[in-house]
Amino acid sequence: MHPDEQPTGTVVSIWRYPVKSMQGEEIDEAEITDRGAIGDRAYAVLDRETGHVASAKHPGKWGALLACRAAFAAPPRPSAPLPPVWITLPDGAVLSSAHPDVDRALSRALGRDVALVSRPPDAATREADRSPADGSAAQATIVEEPMALAAPAGTFFDVAAMHVLTTATLDHLRDLHPSGRIEAPRFRPNLVVATAAGERRFVENGWIGRALEIAQEVRLEVIDPCPRCVVPTLAQGDLPRDPGLLRALARHNAVASATVAPGVVFPAVAGVYATVRREGAIRRGAAVHLGGAALSPPR
Repeated sequence: MHPDEQPTGTVVSIWRYPVKSMQGEEIDEAEITDRGAIGDRAYAVLDRETGHVASAKHPGKWGALLACRAAFAAPPRPSAPLPPVWITLPDGAVLSSAHPDVDRALSRALGRDVALVSRPPDAATREADRSPADGSAAQATIVEEPMALAAPAGTFFDVAAMHVLTTATLDHLRDLHPSGRIEAPRFRPNLVVATAAGERRFVENGWIGRALEIAQEVRLEVIDPCPRCVVPTLAQGDLPRDPGLLRALARHNAVASATVAPGVVFPAVAGVYATVRREGAIRRGAAVHLGGAALSPPR
């Protein structure tokens, strides 16, 4: 890709989530490997009773997870042991992942017998609320689902190691759902890319099957749209509950899967999933270039 070519956008924020389904931390730079941003979803909470990985996608059981916040005590580094994570519980108490009583404290906070783990079980599963996005169901539809559908084995990702969202999509959603507070943390992206000033559309839809070059160092392959579940509608941090957000997305953006379920049209899409084809560092302010068709073999 020619260095003088006009960039598609600029990285304006970088996020990692040290514990799956807890609030994460915005960072200035991240080292990217085939397992995503180092430290992202490094830990998860395991339900000892069911064996499922706990996920806020089932808010009736795990809604309190999203009221917790996780941050590394020190920046994680390549080829080094992971540093401990500080976990802030819903009541404001703070504990370390290295504390011998961490499982007991999390069990009390979450109301279930759990363990904080850094390696998923074989054939890891989670539960998710897949009720219709229009809110028509009388009760929640809870399904058991496999994890890491397009991510390296031994990771806690739902689908792929990277999730990319643009300011164009966020601004378009503000137009479509003016009563809501549309902020990037609702959607739990790894990268937020600022596109052209004034652009207000679901621009990422056109990136599927193409490559993203970031700072002429990292190369991502955009593999699929990101269908939204109940999580962006939940209260988190200072963002209020907003069930209307999912309904707005469902009305305006349905996109066919290219990788996870080829040809199946996903409702309520915002953002895209990507895999890492070339590793390196990403910093806030890095230029993003959209390339041609990705060169990886078909799945």
